[in-house]
Amino acid sequence: MSSLSRDDVAHLAGLARIELSDVELDRMVGELGVILESVAKVQQAPTEGVAPMSHPMPLTNVTRPDVVRPSLGAEAVLAGAPEAEQQRFSVPRILDED
Repeated sequence: MSSLSRDDVAHLAGLARIELSDVELDRMVGELGVILESVAKVQQAPTEGVAPMSHPMPLTNVTRPDVVRPSLGAEAVLAGAPEAEQQRFSVPRILDED
């Protein structure tokens, strides 16, 4: 793999609209070089016959069947409410209409 130059880093910083000082450019040459070497190593992994996946472990979605069942009626639900209006809970207003 070709080595990364200071001009390459300055060009990338310009594309990303990141302003780097001379010291930062020099430091980033080494840091980006390490990153590129790591990516190159990962690309060498034997992946033939391996199906692409989004997670390393299989995910199982735990669900239950959607079954219609009897539920409480409005009168039973509102029986313990301090106040009710038009088959709804009545609560004090906290915001003005402004």
